[in-house]
Amino acid sequence: MAITEGVEQDRWTRVKGRLRSSVGEDVYSSWFARMDLERVQDESVHLSVPTRFLKSWIQTHYAERVLTCWQAELPDVHRIDLTVRTPMRCAAPVKETKAPEERLNERSDRGAPELRAVATVPVSANHEALGGSPLDPRLTFGSFIGGRSNTLALAAARQVAEGRRGDPVMFNPLYIHAGVGLGKTHLLQAVTWAGNSGVERKVLYLTAEKFMYGFVAALKTQTALAFKEALRGIDVLVIDDLQFLQGKSTQAEFCHTLNALIDAGRQVVIAADRPPSDLEALDERVRSRLAGGLVVEMGSLGEELRLEILKSRVSAAKVHHASFDVPLPVLEYLAKAITHNGRDLEGAINRLLAHSKLNAQPVTLEMAEREVRDLVRPQEPRRVKIEDIQRVVARQYNVSRSDLLSSRRTANVVRPRQVAMYLAKTLTLRSLPEIGRRFGGRDHTTVLHAVRKIEALVSKDIALSDEVELLKRQLQENI
Repeated sequence: MAITEGVEQDRWTRVKGRLRSSVGEDVYSSWFARMDLERVQDESVHLSVPTRFLKSWIQTHYAERVLTCWQAELPDVHRIDLTVRTPMRCAAPVKETKAPEERLNERSDRGAPELRAVATVPVSANHEALGGSPLDPRLTFGSFIGGRSNTLALAAARQVAEGRRGDPVMFNPLYIHAGVGLGKTHLLQAVTWAGNSGVERKVLYLTAEKFMYGFVAALKTQTALAFKEALRGIDVLVIDDLQFLQGKSTQAEFCHTLNALIDAGRQVVIAADRPPSDLEALDERVRSRLAGGLVVEMGSLGEELRLEILKSRVSAAKVHHASFDVPLPVLEYLAKAITHNGRDLEGAINRLLAHSKLNAQPVTLEMAEREVRDLVRPQEPRRVKIEDIQRVVARQYNVSRSDLLSSRRTANVVRPRQVAMYLAKTLTLRSLPEIGRRFGGRDHTTVLHAVRKIEALVSKDIALSDEVELLKRQLQENI
C-alpha cells in the first residue's frame, strides 16, 4: 500500500478527526494528542507514542476504535502497530495533554497485547477510557420493565443515574441484590448508559472479575498506582457480581477504593446475588461499609410482571421480524408456567421466534407447550433467611428483633434467641460462626449450645416442639 507522505498525512489528519469525534475532546487530548503517524505499509499502519504507559493503555482499551477509524479511510488496513518513540527530553511538559495516570507511571509495557481489532460492544468514551466491562446496548431504563418486586431498586437506580457532578449523594453505596435473572445487571448497565449519555460525569461499569483482572494486570505491569488513581478519579463506580470478588489483596484494594470514593462524595453502585451480610468471603470492614448505604432486594417476578416482560420481548422481536406474533393466550400460559427468572422468559420467546421462522408456522398454544417444556420448572422452595427467622420468632414470643441480638440474659429473651439460632441452623445453609455473627456477634460455641439445647428440649417438651413446627411452617409458607 504505497502512498506519498503528503497523502498519508492528509489521511492521518482525517483519522484523528474521526477519533476526536468518536471519543470526545477530553479523552482525545488525554490519550491521543501525542500519537504520531510513522508510515503506512502493506496492510499495516505504524503509529508511535512518547511513553510506554501510553502505549500500553491505548493497546488495552482502544484497539478496535483506532483500527475502525483507519479502515474508514483505508479499508485494506487490517493491523495497527504501536511503538514508543525514542525518548526526547523537553524543558516543560505540556500538562494539558498528559493524563494523571501517565504522570504516575511511565515505566513498563511488559506483556502488553498486540494492537488488533477486537469485537466489542460500542460504549461511551468515558467508559472505554477507563477500561470498563462491555455494555449491552439493550439494557437501558427504556427497556426495563418495572413492577412491584423491583419498584424501589428501579427508583433508586434512576435517582443515581440522573444525578449531576457536585450533587449531594443520597444513597452511598447503593447495593442491589437478587437471584439470577431478576434484573440486577440490567439496572446497573442502565445506570451506566444514562450516566455516560453526557460528558459531565465519568461512569464506569465493571464486573468483579474485570476489577480483579485489572488490579492483577496493573501489579504485573507495575502500573498499580495508575490503576488506583484511574478508579478513584471517576464519579460513579458500578460493580456487578460482587460475590465473585476473591483474593485478600484484591479485596483490600476494593475496600480502599470504596472508602476513597464514598469519602470523596463519589457514587458507588453494587450488585450481588445476596445481601452484604451474607457475603462471608468478604472482609468484615467491606460488608459493614456496604451495609451502611441503601440495601435493596429485587424480589421474584410476579405473574403480572412476567406477562409484561414477555410482551416487551415480543415487541422487540417484531422490530426485526414484523410477521412474528404471539397470541395473548400463549403469553399468559408462558407467564404462568415459567416462573424461574427473566432469562427463561426471554429464552422462551427466542424459541418461539426460531420455530415460527424456520418452520414457517404460526405460534400456537400447543407449539408453545412443546417448545418450552424444559423451561417449566417446579416451584423452588422459598429460601429462608436469618432475618426472616428473627422477625417471625420475635413476633411469636412478643420480643423485638433487637432483643434477640442484644446481650440480655433474661428468660423471656434467652429462649426465643435459642429457638431462632436453632431454626437458623436447621433451615439455612449458614455456618455456626456466621449465625453467631448475625446474632449480635456471638461465638460459634454459643450457637452450638443453643442448637443442642433446643434439640434436647423438643424431643421431650411437646409444647415447645409444636411451637417450633409452627414457626417452621410460617417461615416456609412465607407468612
